[in-house]
This record gives sequence, structure tokens and C-alpha cells, in this order.
Amino acid sequence: MTLQIRDVSKTYANGVQALKNVTLTIPAGMYGLLGSNGAGKSTLMRILATLQEADSGSATLGEIDVLNQKDVVRQTLGYLPQESGVYPKVNAEELLDHFAILKGMAGRQARKEVVETLLRQTNLWDVRKQKLGGYSGGMRQRFGMAVALLGHPKLMIVDEPTAGLDPAERVRFLNLLCELGENSVVLLSTHIIEDVSEVCTRMAIIDKGEILLEAEPRRAIEELHGRIWSREISREAHPDLERERAVISTKLYAGRTVAHVYSDSTPGPGFEPATPDLEDVYFSAIAGRIGRRREHREREGRP
Repeated sequence: MTLQIRDVSKTYANGVQALKNVTLTIPAGMYGLLGSNGAGKSTLMRILATLQEADSGSATLGEIDVLNQKDVVRQTLGYLPQESGVYPKVNAEELLDHFAILKGMAGRQARKEVVETLLRQTNLWDVRKQKLGGYSGGMRQRFGMAVALLGHPKLMIVDEPTAGLDPAERVRFLNLLCELGENSVVLLSTHIIEDVSEVCTRMAIIDKGEILLEAEPRRAIEELHGRIWSREISREAHPDLERERAVISTKLYAGRTVAHVYSDSTPGPGFEPATPDLEDVYFSAIAGRIGRRREHREREGRP
């Protein structure tokens, strides 16, 4: 099953154009939508989750018209928003059972088995009797995942799922998503580059409502080999370097400032070739060095 998004646009009443003709092809598996806060990720997620209307465009999940067959979409949708509320005075087992009823699971024994399976899968079984108000942020996220997994969804949408999680919780959460991605379309919306780098087989970079790049992370990184250069610079030299070179990012390493520059050849003395990573891909796309440039080459029939 494939999620096809074609020319989806959305402008809010205050004039902000959140999405500009977004077109994506999202196959089964883990797909990352990478962008900063305010880039348009959450707007697209809410539209696909049937919570918001698009101004124009289309989206299909297999034979399902996502934008016009909302009830059908909800039957096969799992959605974990960036912030999901819980009933603090109810325990996880009771609330998950309640959500299972709302999902249409009428048989008590069948629900009991499903609830137990999901609580074990999300590592919440031992705290199933604990009230949700006492859960940590990571535990609440895992409970939200348990709710989203009800009914074996064919489309799973998760919006900033690892923000605020400690390293162990993050790894556990991403592993759970990967398991789900074996049989479903999993759309992971995040600003955390490492999440996409570690688990997604395809990705798109979005900025100011536009898709700048759609690619396989590994291939996008390979295409930057020989084009990323690094040099240690002083804080005072930073403005001059930005005027002279295509600086895509600066980082602090052990108290030193290191600049990464995009260039097809050596940008000057003191620069050394750097091994590119997905962060370089992201900042190169934001700076306009890749993405649109590659699309232009492809239109002209050039590699």
C-alpha cells in the first residue's frame, strides 16, 4: 500500500501559507518528514489524519480517498500527535480498553487480549494499574502509541514522537515504529535529524511549506561526497566566511567553532574534506544547494 499526496496546499486565515503544492509518494515502511518547527509538518499531518481540511490537492491510500473518505481513513489510521492528552485519574488498562470499544471491538475477551498485547508491546504491562497522571513523558508517549496501534492500522502518522524522551525511551520507541513499518505506511514527522537517519528508508525535507528534497537518506548522503568541506574558524571570522563561501552550518566542537561549506572543489586554504552526514544533507537543502538544483538537472536530462 502506498500513500500518494498530490499538490496539497493550505493557507490559514491570517494569510500564512502552511503548505505549497506538496507532492509526495510514500511507500510502506518508515518514511521521514524532516523540517524545523513551523515548516508545515504538523499541518500536513493533521490533514492526512482527517483533522484539518486542505485548500486543494489530493491524497490517496491505496484505493482510499484520504481527503474525502474520512470515515474510511479513520478505520485504518493510527495517529500519535505531538501532544496527546490523557485522563490522569484513569489507569492505562482501563483507558486502552475504552479506546478499543470506540474502535469497534465489541467482544470483551478479544479486547482483553488486544489490550494485554499492546501494553506488553509498549512495555507498559507492569504499570497497567497505575493512573496515567503519574506516568512520565516517555510512558505517556508509549501509551499514545498503544492507542494508535489499535486495529492494526495500515497508515500510522506520528508527529515529533521522540521530542523530550530520554535516550533509552527514544531507542525503544523507534524500535517499536520500525516493527510496525514492516506491514504499514509509517510517516514520521520530526525536526530531529538522527531519528530519520537511523530508521527511515526514505525521507522528504520540508521548509516554509515546500518540499525541498525527497530521497533515500543514504543516497542523499552519498551524493554530497566531495562537496562538504570543514574548517575551524573564529567567531569574528564567521561573517566574512558567510559572505565569501556557501556556509551551510557551523558547530561547536570542544569549544571550537567549525564551519561546513558546500563546494564542488576546495573552497580555499585551511579547508579539509568532511565526511557528509544527513545533517549536511538537511542544511544543504535548506540553503538551496541541493534538491531544487537536482530537480533542474533532471528536467534537463543531466545526471
